[in-house]
Amino acid sequence: MTMSEVDKVRMSAASAIERSRERRRPIGTKSVALRRQHLYKKLGRVLIAGGIVLLGAALFGALIQPLGFTGLLALFVLLIGVAVLFGRSPFPEPRQADLPKTDLKQLAGRTEIWLEAQRPALPAPARTLVDGIGVQLDLLAPQLQTLDPSEPAAANIRKLVGEDLPELVAGYQRIPTGLRGEAHAGRTPDETLVGGLKMLEAEIGSAARSLAAGELDKLATRERYLQLKYQGIDGEDSPAS
Repeated sequence: MTMSEVDKVRMSAASAIERSRERRRPIGTKSVALRRQHLYKKLGRVLIAGGIVLLGAALFGALIQPLGFTGLLALFVLLIGVAVLFGRSPFPEPRQADLPKTDLKQLAGRTEIWLEAQRPALPAPARTLVDGIGVQLDLLAPQLQTLDPSEPAAANIRKLVGEDLPELVAGYQRIPTGLRGEAHAGRTPDETLVGGLKMLEAEIGSAARSLAAGELDKLATRERYLQLKYQGIDGEDSPAS
């Protein structure tokens, strides 16, 4: 293998490692909290199932006959099987179609998780904005814990966070990579994505402040959603269409 080939392999490996790191890096605390909650539930199931097995083994040894070496070995194997069976359930990664229907209390965290999975495929300026959106979602999340789902403000936030934001990112990803830098209607898809994410970051931050101040009426009447929405990214204006 020549030096040039070695350099290419090294660069490819470094790129793969960097993508792996990007994929694992959370953009907010709410996504971390949801993953931790899932882990605790999984550990709880393992402990409960293991406790039932141990209790059954103890009763068997006390009332019927001692377990002996073979019995203890079987018990050990059974405990391992229980741990594997109840501990293998992966975290249910949210899909874009699921976000608009997500429980309002989990909307911020599950949107963060979805964005974390998309982040490595976005251009660098957009990744920075996604990080900022994660911060705004963290600020919004406490307000969503007490917001009445029947309030008009709840519907607006669900549309903003669960529909408009994911569709902006997904619409960009539907464009072939080679066309993302080409101008269309005066802007490239990369520029439109960045512009849309900037607006969304500001909108989510404004929604968090409005809810914190109790300004539900003000939030409910906001109609200034994504004025740049999908221009050059989705629909008839998309270069991919």
